[in-house]
Amino acid sequence: MTQKTKLKLPKPELSVIGWMEMVGLPEIGLNSIKAKIDTGARTSALHALNIEPFDQDGETWVRFQAQLSDDAPTQWVETPLHDQRLIKNTSGIPEERYVIRTHIALGSQSWPIAVSLTDRRNMRFPMIVGRSALKKRNIAVHTRRAYLTTAKPNNT
Repeated sequence: MTQKTKLKLPKPELSVIGWMEMVGLPEIGLNSIKAKIDTGARTSALHALNIEPFDQDGETWVRFQAQLSDDAPTQWVETPLHDQRLIKNTSGIPEERYVIRTHIALGSQSWPIAVSLTDRRNMRFPMIVGRSALKKRNIAVHTRRAYLTTAKPNNT
């Protein structure tokens, strides 16, 4: 009888981040996004307008306009579509959303996450980072401190 031993990889060192941080989505050309780290939200969400799917070489992609702050110009983004699913909005009402996969850059770290696209123009933050994006990253969120891993933007 042989016994299988499961190799345990060492956990990465605990990172403590603020409840508000500047993040980037460099694969799609979006940097310096003011984001709320929201462990109450399962899925991350990005402010997007004029969202439209299209076909590119037999694959479904999505294009949208992103505006990262009131005084920033809008920029068009095109990226492969990962999924389309019902996601509860801030009022708890499910709505159909397009979901993309891209890398998030936070401080010196970067990893892949899923991000839903939605109109967040009436919200304080153009992006929320949900708990699924933090899962298995050994990250703790300091609820009373902001910008622990990134520089505070000039306009806050």
